[in-house]
Formats: sequence, C-alpha cells, structure tokens
Amino acid sequence: MRIVSVISAVLLFLPFGYQVNAEDEMKGSEVQAGKRPREYGLGFGVLPVGPNNAITDVEGVMVGHVTYVEGESIRTGITAILPHGGNLFLEKVPAAVAIGNAYGKLAGSTQVNELGEIETPILLTNTLSVPQVADGLIAYMLGLPGMESVRSINPLVGETNDGRLNDIRRRALKPEHVRSAIESAASGPVQIGCVGAGTGTVCFGFKGGIGTSSRRLQAKLGGWTVGILVQTNFGGDLRIAGVPVGQKLGDYPYKRQIEEDPGGSVMIVIATNAPLSHRNLRRLANRSFLGMARTGGFGSNGSGDYAIAFSTHDGLRRRANDPMLKDRPELANSALSPLFLAVVEATEEAIIDSLFAATTVKGHQDNEAKALPVEQVLELLNIDK
Repeated sequence: MRIVSVISAVLLFLPFGYQVNAEDEMKGSEVQAGKRPREYGLGFGVLPVGPNNAITDVEGVMVGHVTYVEGESIRTGITAILPHGGNLFLEKVPAAVAIGNAYGKLAGSTQVNELGEIETPILLTNTLSVPQVADGLIAYMLGLPGMESVRSINPLVGETNDGRLNDIRRRALKPEHVRSAIESAASGPVQIGCVGAGTGTVCFGFKGGIGTSSRRLQAKLGGWTVGILVQTNFGGDLRIAGVPVGQKLGDYPYKRQIEEDPGGSVMIVIATNAPLSHRNLRRLANRSFLGMARTGGFGSNGSGDYAIAFSTHDGLRRRANDPMLKDRPELANSALSPLFLAVVEATEEAIIDSLFAATTVKGHQDNEAKALPVEQVLELLNIDK
C-alpha cells in the first residue's frame, strides 16, 4: 500500500517527524516541535520580518505540501506556491526567472521570461518527477471553470534531486498528489523542514528541506513585503551568521561532502507585493543568490540554482477579459535597493531555517542524512540554548 502524508500550510513551523499509519492515505502525519533560529535569538540582517516570517506574509500567497513516504525507499513530495487563490491562467501575475547555475530542469522558465508572467501555480518536486508533476498541473488547470477552450498552458515546475534518500527512478508521484498539494495550499504559517519537496533533500551534507522567511520595509521605504521559500539541496562551505560552522564542526557529514563534489541544487521562490516589472523582478531574483552565498553556497558545477520572482500587486495583474495594456504602477529603479537587501536577508534566513527544522532521515539503500547538530551549532555561535 502506498503511504502518503499530505501536510497543509495551515500547520505551524515544525520539523517533519513522520509517523504514518499504513491504513491512512492522503492524511496528515504527526509532527514534532522544534525551534527556528530566531527563537534562539539568532537574527539575519537588519530589516524587520513579517508576522509569520514566511512567504505567506505577502498577502494572498498560499503554500501547500504533499509529503510522500512509502516503505524504506520513497522519501519525496511536492510543494505548491500560489501567488493568489484564483485561476492564475485567467489572472496572471508578473514574474521572472533568474539562473545561478543551470544544471537543472525548471520546466516553463523560458515562457516566463519571454512573456514576463506566470499562469499556473509554482510546483517544486524531485528531478525525475518534473514531467509527471507538470502533466498533473496541466490536467488540474484545464479542469478549472473557464478553461474549456484553452489549448496551450505553461506549467512552471522546479526541482532538486533527492535521489540519495529517495528511490527517484520509481517516479512515484502521481496527478492526485499534484491536486492535493494545490488544494491544501493556505495562507498563514508555513510548515518547514522535511516536508513536501524537501522530504528527501540534503544541504551542506546535512538534512535539508523547505525553509521560508520574509522582510517588511518601513513605510518611508514603501512598506513593501518580500517573502522567500526555498527547497535546499546544495553544498558548499556552511556558514551561519558569518561563522564558518561547517569547518568548526569537524568530522561531520559536511566534511565528507566538501571533500567530494558538493553538487545539489536550490530552488528559491520570491514573492512581493511591490509593483515590479518583469525586468526588476529579474533583478530582484538575481540578488537572492547573494543570500545563498552568505550561507556558503557557491553554485558548483553540478548545482541547479534557480530563483522565481513574482509580484502580487493588483495593478499589475494580467486579466483575460482585459487584454489591453493600460497605465500600470511600477516602482522606479531608484526604489529597488531596499528590496534587494530584503531578498538577500530573507534568502539567507530561509536556507538556515530549512537546516534547523530538518530531522535525520534514513531512506533509499539505507542512506541517511543526519540533522544539523543544532546544540553544537549554538555553542559555536555563542548562543544560549
């Protein structure tokens, strides 16, 4: 029997501790309490965070997860990010994709950058499941009301490779998992760690996963919000708040990982309510890789590093019944610097959050990814537990 855990974004920020009953299908798993770095007094940058410190602090944005755990070898899932709760094909949002290193399979990216807009939810999954997830997303969108005459659609599906912990060749995800991820999406707190598309990922040699963070600018800087969600599965020289934690930990998975090709990938999804054009959304997306660099990632040869940025500003929506371009609000280039800082800080924090929240996972072929030893990290950072 397949064992599937569907975890909605309505749950709190808790690491995933999967205890799944074999009789239950498409039900929620139990979770274990944990702390995010800020709960230990660890901050990142100078800008204030939003109320949930999550991508959903951008009003209208929703997140949903499907976590798929089966037997000893399937450790994978889907994470869905919805810019708004309506039909995105009929009410598109401006967007852009930036590439740090293109060793990846981000389906739909070229049309996003050609037309400057997103017309489906953004789905994250594993590398070999991109075609199945894209197909499920197309089927979902075509089945929505008002789509009866649609003959072309651009599914936007990103990935990282979870093949160390997950039997990725099984390509276990199905269209019903896509639907569940989308339909479970909600605003408010977002679950992080070993959940959804982060179920089987590995970051800096430790267990990676899903992370999120946000920044809210002061009123004099526009009052705009920037939210980040990451799927972490990359390597490098782990640094937390500027401290070379990876080096100081010594003989941990990190050390063995850095001696080999660190490889891996990261998907970064950026939401903002600031009125940004495609051009400035792409500039914003490019800055997210500076946040990745702050954590010690450097975009290795085998790393697929992508950032997708979109604006939820109502004045920039592209509605099907209003095809004529009208005067649209747009921030001047001179107003972008605070937003650039916001995306760098939030990306850095989201990546570290994904490590703090993740738990040790054993999976395919008895491979194991150990959780970051948080207590030792806090000692290295001179932070009382």
